[in-house]
Amino acid sequence: MSLSVLDIGIIIGYIIAILFLGFYIARKASKDLQSYFLGGNKMKWYMLGLSNASGMFDISGTMWTVSILFIYGLKSAFIPWLWPVWNQVFVFVYLAIWMRRSNVMTGAQWITFRFGDGKGARLSHIIIVIFAVVSVIGFIAYFFEGIGKFCTSILPWDLAVNIGRFHLSSERSYALILCIATTLYTIKGGMYSVVATEVMQFLIMTISCFVIGYIAYTSVTAEQVQAAIPPGWGDLSFGWDLGLDWANTPFPAVNDKIAADGFGLFGILIMMMLFKGIFASIAGPVPSYDMQRVLSTRTPGDAAKMSFTTIWVMYIPRYLMVSAFAVLALVYMHSELGAQGSSIDFEKIAPLAIAKFVPAGFKGLLLAGLLASFMGTFSAFVNSAPAYIVNDIYKKYINPNGTNEKYIRMSIIASCVLVFVGILFGFMGASLNKLTLWITSALYGGYAAANFLKWIWWRFTGYGYFYGMLFGLIASTIKLFVFPDIVDIYVFPLILVFSFIGCIVGTYMSPLVNREAVKAFYKQTNPWGFWGPIRKEVLAEDPGFKPNKDFKRDMFNIVIGIIWQMAQVVIPIYFMIRENYQMLGWVIIFIATTWLLKKNWWNRLGQADENFQKQHT
Repeated sequence: MSLSVLDIGIIIGYIIAILFLGFYIARKASKDLQSYFLGGNKMKWYMLGLSNASGMFDISGTMWTVSILFIYGLKSAFIPWLWPVWNQVFVFVYLAIWMRRSNVMTGAQWITFRFGDGKGARLSHIIIVIFAVVSVIGFIAYFFEGIGKFCTSILPWDLAVNIGRFHLSSERSYALILCIATTLYTIKGGMYSVVATEVMQFLIMTISCFVIGYIAYTSVTAEQVQAAIPPGWGDLSFGWDLGLDWANTPFPAVNDKIAADGFGLFGILIMMMLFKGIFASIAGPVPSYDMQRVLSTRTPGDAAKMSFTTIWVMYIPRYLMVSAFAVLALVYMHSELGAQGSSIDFEKIAPLAIAKFVPAGFKGLLLAGLLASFMGTFSAFVNSAPAYIVNDIYKKYINPNGTNEKYIRMSIIASCVLVFVGILFGFMGASLNKLTLWITSALYGGYAAANFLKWIWWRFTGYGYFYGMLFGLIASTIKLFVFPDIVDIYVFPLILVFSFIGCIVGTYMSPLVNREAVKAFYKQTNPWGFWGPIRKEVLAEDPGFKPNKDFKRDMFNIVIGIIWQMAQVVIPIYFMIRENYQMLGWVIIFIATTWLLKKNWWNRLGQADENFQKQHT
């Protein structure tokens, strides 16, 4: 890509500014671990929400989302259910409130709060630390793979070098430089630096989204889009089969990509994603940056508002950019993509579109925004994982009486080690799609069962949690190395069943030894679920306790929230392809669901904060 002096100046200026801001804010982080990892629980919920949105607006995910929209059309709106993306709805409706009531620093520390401090609880504590570290290493590898591809497509310099017999490609050189730069300001300033820089990054990304959206909307007509796509591409509805045939379009090689992805039986795929999504969503967020921001808020109500903000500030701008890249590629990039023959790299559609369509000046701004999306997400992960190593291993088991300076120094060392290991895995990553599918389908399959039961079943023990997680991690690892070519989402039920077996076996290995800890957890968190015997004991000791009876209301709000979220996905796409009636219909749905959430969810958050304040006064 040819860049003007102005573009290069904007990119370099952005990187200098973000490093300066990160280091400037860093002085607030040196007080103690609470300040370093959670910002002292003093940051505003809307700032944390913007930060969380920036962390989720990653460049690798954006490139992947552009590629699936290009390939699958409107039906691609369902494919991110692989994660599932609507787990964030479960979080803002009720899980954020439950998590924040715990007053802990990490997801692993939360496990001690849930199960007590017996041997089973300690084993479950260790296994969640292992899971957190493994998942963060996987995500670092994923981001390393994505930023390398992106940079070689947009930046004009060839940074390939030979070090002895070792060849470092230009992709790897760019990725190393950006990973190291991001790690520097993250380890220096902790959560304060991460949030401050991510808010700045989010503003740049949002401007970039509207810039590329304007360029695409004024450059492409509805007729041009229709001429480039197969029948059914613009339909959100689906049957058992995907029903897309690219043979008679300018991009016949897309059929090979659909076959390779294994998404042809789309109806079955949706059923599998719903099955997985319900378990994974009730399990709650994995122990990474999303959970960290929930635990960083001031009150449970703020935690819920923060998670809600993450969705509504991010989805419409992000999908405006995604749909803009997709339609530009469909209409104007026949020669660039066709020249790749049957080996089209669909993950490079976004950078190729920038190179061809964005004018000087705006190109630098847009590229700075996309680099911001990488740095924001990467820094969020780099800041989250060391908390588990330092707070939950080093401080808990090795040096419980260390100074704050010692703990923060150990956090910096842990961050550097994790980034190094993640980059090593990045060198071995096959493709963004394979990394994405393994992380979302296989690895999370081992997480879902134990973390589903921990919220809703009184008899579940630390041993049950440990063996459920262990069985799940073993099953997902076997899938990765022994059956790498099977589509991961189809293996999820087997991994889930294997993990559930571990949960049940572990739970009934011993009686419920930490009954008082379970009662304390139930009383403070107040979840709904199967808590009958514990509920009776708590009520006997405290007749004024009011059990949670909000299950039906929470489930109603979740259904409304998923529809509300989906509206923000499809509205920008329909806008970009000029399907104005469908867009108007979804705008009405968006307004109606927003009103319902305001009435049945937002207006009730004050009560959650009042109860929290009563507990801590």
